[in-house]
Amino acid sequence: MLPADATTSCPDCDAPPQPARRDFIRVLGASAAAAAVAGLTPLQKARAARAAKQREAEALVFELYGTMSAEQKKKLVLPWDAGSKGGLPARLMTHNAAAVKDSVIGLGYEKKQVEILKKLFQAISNGEDGYKKLSRNNKFDNSGDFENIGALIYGEPAEGKKFSLVFAGHHLTVRCDGDSEEKTAFGGPLYYGHTPNGYSPTNVFFSQTKASLDMFNALDAKQRGTALLDGKWMDEHGRMKTPGKDAKLPGISVADLAKDQKAAVEMVMKELVSPYRKEDGDEVMEIVKANGGLEKLSLAFYKEGQRTEKEPWTYWRLEGPGFVWSYRALPHIHTFVYINSKL
Repeated sequence: MLPADATTSCPDCDAPPQPARRDFIRVLGASAAAAAVAGLTPLQKARAARAAKQREAEALVFELYGTMSAEQKKKLVLPWDAGSKGGLPARLMTHNAAAVKDSVIGLGYEKKQVEILKKLFQAISNGEDGYKKLSRNNKFDNSGDFENIGALIYGEPAEGKKFSLVFAGHHLTVRCDGDSEEKTAFGGPLYYGHTPNGYSPTNVFFSQTKASLDMFNALDAKQRGTALLDGKWMDEHGRMKTPGKDAKLPGISVADLAKDQKAAVEMVMKELVSPYRKEDGDEVMEIVKANGGLEKLSLAFYKEGQRTEKEPWTYWRLEGPGFVWSYRALPHIHTFVYINSKL
């Protein structure tokens, strides 16, 4: 096993209120749920369907919790409101290794529990291609394999209770939370990366770099002068914040782009959310729309030192009200994501 630690370096938005998705199916029986769905708006029906799909993964968290011994729960289940040193609650921190040593899957969990966790990780991935990206070709980057990453639970996985299961490893933080984290996509901030150069086809996220290059190349010379800035990358573990409604943002506003350029931004968005289950990607776009749409976002590319025509920027940020997607390609991919509608 590799050593583990907490190292942190390296479309109908006016629909009437409805129950949170994590409560909808749980509160109603099957026949009652079917009757209730019939009276919902199209958006509400989509949300209810999403809740049912999400439950497939969340049910595995319940199953896992039910197999855990009292001793395991002492080490692997923390209070929902457990604190942290970085300002965010511990459940919303990102990590570059297992959050705590006891949470390393191969050390803290029994064989049958490891199998449940594997199914859970696959369930929050978008099919084989999504799993390939999130698992970095099933090697989990320098973690080496699935059993060397960590899995830690916050809260209580039970009906009507808040919970979040956090997977954390090298270049990885991802969650399954049953929508316990209200108005927040992915259950909280994401962190993902891969060791090869982000401009290299050997990087599993190269398709995201390519889409980003297409987005950059769609800008004319004047627009690039506005969008391409000098800057020094800073890892954002424990410091993730989303801009407010009236924040002044660097770069170029998506609202000022031409139609074909906006389409390039949309293609990047589709590529960015593609590794995660479709239900999570749909929720991202729903939150973006609720916060004013893509036109409220701003795009900035940053270069550290001299760049080349083939590698014109080191990293970029797409950000706006309740939204940050910060993507570094060089020297290798580090990406931080935080999306919410808590404005």
